[in-house]
Amino acid sequence: MLQARSFRLLAAAITIAGAVIPFTAASGQKPTDQQKAAKKAEQKAEKENKAMDPGKFFLTEEPLTVTLTTNIKRIRGDHGDKTPWRPATISYTDSTGKVVVVPTELKTRGIWRLKNCDFPPVRMNFKRPLTKGTLFHGLDQPKLTSFCRDDDNYEQYVIQELELYRIYHLLTPKSHTARLLQMTYTDSASGKVFAKRAAILLEEPQFMAVRIGGPLMKVKGARSADLEPFHNALVGVFEYLIGNTDFSIGGLHNIELVTDSTGNVFPIPFDFDFSGAINTRYATTDPSLSIQRVRERLYRGYCGPADEVAKVVALFKEKKDAIYALYKDDIGKMLKPKLVDETLEYFDDFYKTINDPRQVRREITDQCLGQ
Repeated sequence: MLQARSFRLLAAAITIAGAVIPFTAASGQKPTDQQKAAKKAEQKAEKENKAMDPGKFFLTEEPLTVTLTTNIKRIRGDHGDKTPWRPATISYTDSTGKVVVVPTELKTRGIWRLKNCDFPPVRMNFKRPLTKGTLFHGLDQPKLTSFCRDDDNYEQYVIQELELYRIYHLLTPKSHTARLLQMTYTDSASGKVFAKRAAILLEEPQFMAVRIGGPLMKVKGARSADLEPFHNALVGVFEYLIGNTDFSIGGLHNIELVTDSTGNVFPIPFDFDFSGAINTRYATTDPSLSIQRVRERLYRGYCGPADEVAKVVALFKEKKDAIYALYKDDIGKMLKPKLVDETLEYFDDFYKTINDPRQVRREITDQCLGQ
């Protein structure tokens, strides 16, 4: 485990490459070696950031109808850490009625889903020159969250998870964006349609970091004192809202860490399919925890200043109507009405808790990690 001070020093070391150390040309002094190195690093970062421009794909939430074509048998048979990239195409119809075909590659990922799902979770691999002029231009290697089983219930899980990404993005821009795909999965070997199901394409971590204004930190061991206090509390309360205990900030499990130009470190959650708000058939809780079911809430956020928790609670109260409205708009209407009712009732219980200061203290403040 890193101590708080050493972790912050490491964060500063990571962000200094993007900092600007001004030259003192007015005084006639020559730039120092440190200033030269910083300027060179700044120019390199600018070049890399430009190369990593993700384009316009995530600037809209409008679902995109696409066809993914690949060798289904091969991709379903890929297991292990060293699976190959498989050739594929993704196609869509543009505004003029023309079918646009974009070459890509697929590589399986994940652990549980890889072993148990009809179609495995994959990462896509786009080559920038081959995507020019298409909706996918600028994307690099985004994660594709697909259905696990080819039935309506499992497809609903995908849309439910998208809603949770939308909620967190509504609360803070320091979050992943995501877009729904209405996907036809076609087998390239036979030409037959394997399935027609919804999928999620998730904003890549490095693009999210550029948007936020700092690099990713792939360093384990972060504690409460290392994190920007408000977002530290926000992650904990959000995970409590959705009933998710399947994350670890210190362990970088379903959490990204991004720094900004001032050295603040922001935790950003992802991967919510084991949350109580979705309540998938396969979701389980860690046996070491005091809860037995994912629908039971247990606060697993880090401890932090009480005034920051109060600000976060106020934010959730302010955003309640907007959060609930996500389940009534065009994407929310893709969910079965019964699921919508169950989800909002689950959220109602959360709001009962945060509207009672004694329950906030008992269920959140007194349960935080690192006391």
